[in-house]
Amino acid sequence: MNINRRQFLALGGAAAAATLAPGLRLIELAQARSPEEAAAAAHRWGLLIDANKCADGCTACVDACFTENGVTGHGRPATDAQWIRKVTLKDKQTGQVQSLPLMCQHCEHPPCVDVCPTGASFKRIDGIVLVDKHICIGCRYCMMACPYKARSFIHEDTTGQKAHAPRGKGTVESCTLCVHKVDRGDGTTACAEACRQAGHQAILFGDLKDPASEISKRLATQPSQQLRADLKLNTGIRYQGL
Repeated sequence: MNINRRQFLALGGAAAAATLAPGLRLIELAQARSPEEAAAAAHRWGLLIDANKCADGCTACVDACFTENGVTGHGRPATDAQWIRKVTLKDKQTGQVQSLPLMCQHCEHPPCVDVCPTGASFKRIDGIVLVDKHICIGCRYCMMACPYKARSFIHEDTTGQKAHAPRGKGTVESCTLCVHKVDRGDGTTACAEACRQAGHQAILFGDLKDPASEISKRLATQPSQQLRADLKLNTGIRYQGL
């Protein structure tokens, strides 16, 4: 996907029943009722992505995300699911080219949640934005409302599903910030771990509310930015080096 830097920073809005794999009801993860439950208001999970460290042509983060969550393609780029995708930016004045990943931005005020008629799109108390596939009717309002074009509609029958990532034809899906790994206490996401193993370390996962976390320290001492900060969505994904 090739777009120039200005287009990237000013991304606008884009654009039933489903057979679901056995798996947990994601809506239950949003209902934190005690400190012992996985989601807690004390946390705000997010990613910091350094565009200067992201290698052109590397797809380690994308491959790891798809493997971890059982996302498969059908050779149709226009309709295949894209939980995370690599974009290439080019500054028209200088000719500088950058490559970086783009996914759900896990907004504090997510437009996808506001427009969902069934409550299938929801935000956990710890900031992770999810889709409950059991009540998603595939209306795609959330896809149109997302300023980052970060959601995909499942057009094909699904195979090779994972219990922690239920998918179903006729529903919408997007990056879950590896919610199952978060709740398991892994301390990282599939994309961040794959990037580290590839030797780039362009993706850092952490708790934005914890001043002692590495991600909070870097955000406090180094410049970063949100995509479409003018929308005042307070995204959980931040970028450096743009």
